[in-house]
Amino acid sequence: MAFKLIQRLQLLGQTGIHRYPPVGLSCFSRLLRAKSAAEPICVACLCTSAGCCIRRQGCQKLQLDWGKMGLSTIVRDPSFFATGSVGLHRDSIPRFCLTQLHRPTDAEERAFQERLGSSSSSRQVLRLLRTVEIISDTMAAAALHRVADLEQEGRSLKDPTVLEKDTIRALCFQLEQDSERLTDAGLVSALFACTRLYLDPWSTLMVRLVSESQERLDRGQMSVGQLCALGRAMLALEGPGCGMLQQVMEQIQKQEPAQWSLADLTAVYRLLQDGVGEGGRYQDLLNAMHTHAVSVVSRMDPATVSGLLSALVSLNQTQAMPLVISLCKQAVRHVPHFSDEDLTLVLAGLMYFGHSDHYFVGAMERHVPTMAFTSHPETVTKVMQYFSRRNILSPPVFDAVAESFVYRADDYTTSQVARQIMPFGKLGYLPPNASDVFRKVEATLHTRFSHFQPRTVLNLLHSCILVERFPVNFVSKVFSSYFLQQLQEQGTGMDRIILAQLTQLYMTVKLECPFYEGPRLLPKYRVKSFLMPGRSLETPVDRHLYNCVKTGLVDLLGARTYFASKVLTPYCYTLDVEIKLDGEGYVLPASHNDDVCKRIALCIDGQKRFSANTRQLLGKEAIKQRHLRLLGYEVVQIPYYEFENLRSKSSIMEYLHEKIFPHSFRLSW
Repeated sequence: MAFKLIQRLQLLGQTGIHRYPPVGLSCFSRLLRAKSAAEPICVACLCTSAGCCIRRQGCQKLQLDWGKMGLSTIVRDPSFFATGSVGLHRDSIPRFCLTQLHRPTDAEERAFQERLGSSSSSRQVLRLLRTVEIISDTMAAAALHRVADLEQEGRSLKDPTVLEKDTIRALCFQLEQDSERLTDAGLVSALFACTRLYLDPWSTLMVRLVSESQERLDRGQMSVGQLCALGRAMLALEGPGCGMLQQVMEQIQKQEPAQWSLADLTAVYRLLQDGVGEGGRYQDLLNAMHTHAVSVVSRMDPATVSGLLSALVSLNQTQAMPLVISLCKQAVRHVPHFSDEDLTLVLAGLMYFGHSDHYFVGAMERHVPTMAFTSHPETVTKVMQYFSRRNILSPPVFDAVAESFVYRADDYTTSQVARQIMPFGKLGYLPPNASDVFRKVEATLHTRFSHFQPRTVLNLLHSCILVERFPVNFVSKVFSSYFLQQLQEQGTGMDRIILAQLTQLYMTVKLECPFYEGPRLLPKYRVKSFLMPGRSLETPVDRHLYNCVKTGLVDLLGARTYFASKVLTPYCYTLDVEIKLDGEGYVLPASHNDDVCKRIALCIDGQKRFSANTRQLLGKEAIKQRHLRLLGYEVVQIPYYEFENLRSKSSIMEYLHEKIFPHSFRLSW
């Protein structure tokens, strides 16, 4: 590694790329000799990318004199060297040295880890490091990991200056100086922590940690957990094509997943999730892991359940449904104990695999009312998305979220506002405080309309009309040429579903808001049918239910010619069955267009037109029937839960007669 690095530095010098100061290779060589020569060195050069002189064209303290001693220079007593322990001198400037005296006990390590986990800022972590008497190398690495947990934001640190703190610089310096004396666990954990802190991969700290890790890897004695930590570090440093990473995976594959501990199993899933398992690689290994995971699901804690579901999503393991079902059952026990992040991952995973469980829904119904006012906005939003995606209408959940929305909406992003309201429209449900909710929606649109993405606005307004809440004050903005142009420019332009939403919004205004006098939707933005392949504003008729009803209609009316099927109306809606009557109430042939005084629209509603757990029509089916009535049709609903109980031909004919001709009498069948 070091030889390769020197070659790369020489190449940089030849090409004129000044990644490092003019001292270049001589500076790097001098740093490499520091371990044996004990020369004064700038610790920032060794361990940080934000504060190192090779990035800043010279450390401020050492810019004029590279031999001047830095604050973190350490004088060590060789007689105290031992593997895996780091001692901290409690003076004004932290000084670490390896010592074989007073190695921390297991109880001391647990206490340190607990205090580390309770630290809510990097400053608290650094203060903790200053207060302990002795820490092991794994404890030191854990401290760096905790700093990364607190400071990571995307692909950078929120406060890069944390790397310039004396404690961090001294700790990293000593890890570099004594890399050969670190335990396997401490070594790979420290290397992984350094990658999470985005330290310069060309610094001597990183070079020596990687070099030492390569030597340990070649011995073939690392545990599965240690191999995973090393693999994730090398993945961050060099990507999935890294030779060391391939060597790590070869050693992991030689072991039997059935013998792994739960921690090892989770670590391998995480390694594969980070990018090693992309493109269907290591599928045989994954299959063996899935089998073992099912047997140990009952021992998984909340973080493990959420992490494993997240890994299955990232790896697209759609064939692992037995494991997903087992994880969902285990999640039921943990619902009250999930963190916001864990619950968000669990819900996203269950949505991805299209799975819902009655017991999980019950647990959520008990939990959501207790967390709707306090949980992270994205977690509350994900709850609503889950119930919406699974078509589950849960009044306890929806009512709790609706109540919290009124008080918290000002703190939500525009996307979160829309995603929390859209499920109400999709499932056709109005909470008890509906007036307050939609008054808040209107106020939010008034104050932040320009902040909404055009498609988000359209989705939000369309959801409102599904539950008979008419956003008249904003329709004129949506139908304006400026907004339509923005809508067309966003993403892939206007697809058919967007045009269908615009058309239905326009129809709603025409039919239900006759007082509206704003701009009209131009004909070029309207569709002719709401029924379309894929996502649609209408649910296709259930074929089996339709055939049964059709047979009964033939028996009732006497011939197939007396009714028409799948009739596209001039109003974009498709009728499952249309029956025409004349002025005296007699049935006309379907082809007859004269003297039609009444049109009957049969809505043959299968299970998919209702919510999954109730007998309430979805919002898009409710608005269809509402509009058909306004357009003059007599709507007759034939729901699956009524028709499926009919067994005989006579019972079907009697049922259809009572539904279609409730006021007429028939002497015989």
